[in-house]
Amino acid sequence: MATPDVLTRTLTLIEAAPESASALTLYALVNTLEYQNAGCLFKLTKLLDLEPQHRALAYGLMDLLVDGEVGGERWTAAKARMDDLIRGSASRF
Repeated sequence: MATPDVLTRTLTLIEAAPESASALTLYALVNTLEYQNAGCLFKLTKLLDLEPQHRALAYGLMDLLVDGEVGGERWTAAKARMDDLIRGSASRF
């Protein structure tokens, strides 16, 4: 079963540094997990770019898919916040 607070920990990471490689990689994974009909296409070699603790978040996010939590209320709220953070960091450049 997924760590209950994996969304919170992922969101905290993205809030701290939305322009970081880890934040962008995890955000890409979050977006990809919503496209189950397309096979959730995510380049797994991107996991090699993550530090071990961030890779654990990626695995936890994948567990949320297995647990049927992707697209749920908590997921949707966390994803909306991530969208705002990532878009906000992009507008600074």
